[in-house]
Amino acid sequence: MAEQVTSAKATAKTVRIPARKARLVIDLIRGKSVAEAIGILRFTPRAGSPIIEKVLLSAVANAENNFDLDGENLIISDIFANEGPTLKRFRPRAKGSASPINKRTSHITVVVSEATK
Repeated sequence: MAEQVTSAKATAKTVRIPARKARLVIDLIRGKSVAEAIGILRFTPRAGSPIIEKVLLSAVANAENNFDLDGENLIISDIFANEGPTLKRFRPRAKGSASPINKRTSHITVVVSEATK
């Protein structure tokens, strides 16, 4: 007998937002239902909100299309942002010197699963 899959995940890689800033938004929705999390993300005025919402909707679509899960019963079981590659740039400074600028990126992963009844 085949094992019943109860979770699906989506990952956005090399997103141009630092993981530290993405984690501020992620902490708001960890463990919540998908409908509640989308409501929170729509009204959170942070740069990471639309990016995380897009990944969350992708995870829900994966759950519905690939694993035949009900989108109404899903909760965010795991969500995290890891460091991605850093783009290294330099800014000209006084007296011919330069100072580094690190443009940080992140990998955002969302795992949704069915709520236990």
